[in-house]
Amino acid sequence: MEELLTWGAANAHWIWWGLGLLLLAGEMVITGVYLLWIGIAGLATGLVAFFMPGMGFDGHGLVFAAFGAASIYIGNRYFYAKFEEAGDPVVNTRGRSHVGRTYVVCAPIINGRGHVKVGDSQWLASGLTPPKAPA
Repeated sequence: MEELLTWGAANAHWIWWGLGLLLLAGEMVITGVYLLWIGIAGLATGLVAFFMPGMGFDGHGLVFAAFGAASIYIGNRYFYAKFEEAGDPVVNTRGRSHVGRTYVVCAPIINGRGHVKVGDSQWLASGLTPPKAPA
């Protein structure tokens, strides 16, 4: 066990690079995007561990936490903000755009079914047959 710990301390950069690659591979399997940023933080921590091997695992853990928080912040701030602005709030909810609008009935509603003119087409409509006006 002592040999394993000695090897791990001497080759900490390989452990961090392996963890980073494992997280990036997990990103391809699991939906979501946060493993990408944490995987990048693992790779960056491996780079720090390569150039500063004397920090130990506790120092590398703090570096990993700092890189992870920074990469998630940067990812949310600069990469996802532009997608939220470009989004259309009524995408995939076309029915909501018709709520509250008035359309012309082109085929009378009989037995609860009729047709209304929407744009240049006719749509099936359902509703109540209006009562007849007294003569």
